[in-house]
Amino acid sequence: MRKTRKLAALMMAAVLAGSLAGCQSKSAGTDATTTAAETTATEAAGMYTPGTYTATVTGMHEMTVTVTFSADAITDIKLDHEETAGIGEPVCDSMPGEILELQGLGIDAVSGATLTSNAILEGVADCVAQAGGDVEALKAVKKEVVAEADEELTADVVVIGAGGAGMAAAVTASQNGKNVIVIEKTANMGGNTALAGGALNAVDDGSETALARNDSVDFHYQQTMEGGDNQGDPELVRTLVENAWDGVTWLKDLGMQFQDGVFTVTGGMWERAHKPVEPEGSGFFKTYKEYMEGHDGITMKYNTKAESLIVEDGVVTGVECTGQTGNKVTVKANNGVVLATGGFGQNVEMRQKYNEETKLWPTLDETIPSTNTSAITGDGIVMAEAIGAELVQMGNIQLLPLGDPETGSLSGNIEHAVESRIFVNKEGSRFVNEGGRRDEMTLALFEQPDTTMYIIMDSDTYPTGDEVNNFNETINSLVAAGRAYKADTLEELAAQINVPAENLVKSVEEYNRHCLGGDLEGQADEFGRTLFTDTDKKNNGINDGPFYAAERVPTVHHTMGGVKINTDTQVIGTDGSVIPGLFAAGEVTGGIHGANRLGGNALTDTVVFGRIAGESASAFTR
Repeated sequence: MRKTRKLAALMMAAVLAGSLAGCQSKSAGTDATTTAAETTATEAAGMYTPGTYTATVTGMHEMTVTVTFSADAITDIKLDHEETAGIGEPVCDSMPGEILELQGLGIDAVSGATLTSNAILEGVADCVAQAGGDVEALKAVKKEVVAEADEELTADVVVIGAGGAGMAAAVTASQNGKNVIVIEKTANMGGNTALAGGALNAVDDGSETALARNDSVDFHYQQTMEGGDNQGDPELVRTLVENAWDGVTWLKDLGMQFQDGVFTVTGGMWERAHKPVEPEGSGFFKTYKEYMEGHDGITMKYNTKAESLIVEDGVVTGVECTGQTGNKVTVKANNGVVLATGGFGQNVEMRQKYNEETKLWPTLDETIPSTNTSAITGDGIVMAEAIGAELVQMGNIQLLPLGDPETGSLSGNIEHAVESRIFVNKEGSRFVNEGGRRDEMTLALFEQPDTTMYIIMDSDTYPTGDEVNNFNETINSLVAAGRAYKADTLEELAAQINVPAENLVKSVEEYNRHCLGGDLEGQADEFGRTLFTDTDKKNNGINDGPFYAAERVPTVHHTMGGVKINTDTQVIGTDGSVIPGLFAAGEVTGGIHGANRLGGNALTDTVVFGRIAGESASAFTR
């Protein structure tokens, strides 16, 4: 459901007076020096054609920006959007008001929500241009920033990073009776977890359907190890899979709801992914926020960037930070410090540097987008390395073949599960095992024309068109926005995506032979695929029109390398010893997933090791 945010006009006398004052000339004989902002703001005043104007832009999702002008002011801004709860949505709530108050566009993008921020600014700028205003003049109007006083804070446990692992650690520490301060450089909790599709791998206790397919904790362990080319630390992998279901039950005890049953997420290799009721990763943070509302003791310090770890007598005792206004914020821990800052998927320099170690990918330069939030830049890895932490498997960088062609995000992905779709290239032909490993699928995509593919599926999971994908977008809205294609026949679909119809039809027919009980039933196809829609289902194969397609490209998704930890999440130094007082969890760590992460294991990682980190940091004493 799209969300509309309307902000009342801020035409208060002080604002209007300020605008008029900016139009007045300097008196003769006085200092006539003006700043560029004052000059451009003066030139902009009184230059609008009154009315209401609309622009359509793309953040994480498509949004409509509607701006109303009087002759000399922006009087109203409305956003019709579907931005991600906890990341883009708060920016949609706050930024229009900032623009109205400032009467300018000189506002910095919000860290972690750059796509949303830039989309709003772009949309308002478009409307300004339509109204005859001077866009460049408004960009020069800046808000004066007054530095706040330096701060010194203390808590039992300090958590750096308010993503999935960090919040799991914070809640666990709170449950252990500790007061907690969470440091977060963006304006909201969420991190990459908020953008995730929500799939969480866990072999259940028999109450779900996973065991019906002969799943087991040992099989999950085997697939995780083999899927990562046996580079994962066996003890860490064993810890992951053995504590996965307990993590799900912990979330349920906190109030988080999951859909019935399990499914296979892309690259997950098996039906063991549990899907939250809430879209994307919003269910995790709704759950953590509800816990915080009912319990004292967790303090959130947003817009606060961790800069360096404090080490005293060989023990990590806190972190030095920079506040939103440039002030110094020192946060000390009575017990332990948890590092949960995520990976480095948005740091092009780092990913290029470490890709040179493995040379797995043809390039990881700026031409390759990322699914990650803009805040995921490797800060915690750099801080840990600076105090002697060992970094492991930094060259293990995962790409997905499922990126949005414009943003690199996973939004716009029309699939619901692996079994019910195929991939075709620009020639309309299949080229890879769509149920295989993520690295294998993406490497194969790099070899296709324009490194581009289309997901092809039918209407089985979209019977009306109002159903949502894994990112809470309806297929109808994606088609209307031109991000997906819909046709009654495969031939018509082929024409829309400009591929040879005969090739697309043949690709679907070959896939259907496996799904519909043909002579290849139960066997791997020519690409080694064994995951198909079951033959005992009423609707199987790709045969129920209308048919759908969506364009996808390679995108950086997960960095498997990072800080070395043990099963208690203690950080290990380059000399092989534990760094006292420092614990780490989530994507900032390395050595768990090996060369390739199974789809659905990342959220499991955040919950399992986040909880362990919260427990271990709470128990640490100097």
